[in-house]
Amino acid sequence: MTTATANGHSQNGTTDTIDLKAWRDAVAIMAQRAHDHYGPEMAGRISKARIIVLDGLVQHGQEIAYVTSETDPERSYEVTREGCDCQDAKQKAPEGMCKHRLAWMIYRGAYGIARELTQQRESAPASETSEPGRIPSEMTVDIRGKQFVTYTGLLALAQQQGLQSLDVRFIDVQAEMATAIATATFQDGRSFTECGDATPGNVNTNIKPHFARMALTRAKARALRDALNIGMCSVEELSE
Repeated sequence: MTTATANGHSQNGTTDTIDLKAWRDAVAIMAQRAHDHYGPEMAGRISKARIIVLDGLVQHGQEIAYVTSETDPERSYEVTREGCDCQDAKQKAPEGMCKHRLAWMIYRGAYGIARELTQQRESAPASETSEPGRIPSEMTVDIRGKQFVTYTGLLALAQQQGLQSLDVRFIDVQAEMATAIATATFQDGRSFTECGDATPGNVNTNIKPHFARMALTRAKARALRDALNIGMCSVEELSE
């Protein structure tokens, strides 16, 4: 039985070093796949399952997993591919797919994705734009004496370096928060995936009624910053 942690995730008796960002991205990818498969009816359970995985509450086994309760650390639920012993799985959840079963499903899929993302990032060559001085000044803005890169600047730099596609979609949209995931793919086959979020309280007043759109922009900006190896924060990631 193994438990997921930020580094040294293990599965099937082996241990791999997986960086935290790759793990979070992989969990987001699997959560999105679950949304696509099960539809809006399961959105609430999938969101809770994603949090369960990120909080390290899944103890993975070959045929059985144990998922620790979010409210009672002394309580855990036994999960198999066929069911879970919680009341939601037995009485309410469609096809018995409670948040605990969804969490194990997300965990299993995320492990392989996170390992691939980690390997890609370790082998990716450093971009020439990794030096802050190499970012054209017209692509940055000064806010209170600190430099920030613009999304349009990131996009222009990425296109110069062979950006082939930039895909983005929502993971979840609620009244209090929207989350999104973006993948930037380049002509040489490299791809970079990142997530973004936005709330009514961390966006400019002018776009507050449409705050969910900012989650899309932030996800794209972060994916491009990863691809270009730019540590400078983007303007769009700032709260008001």
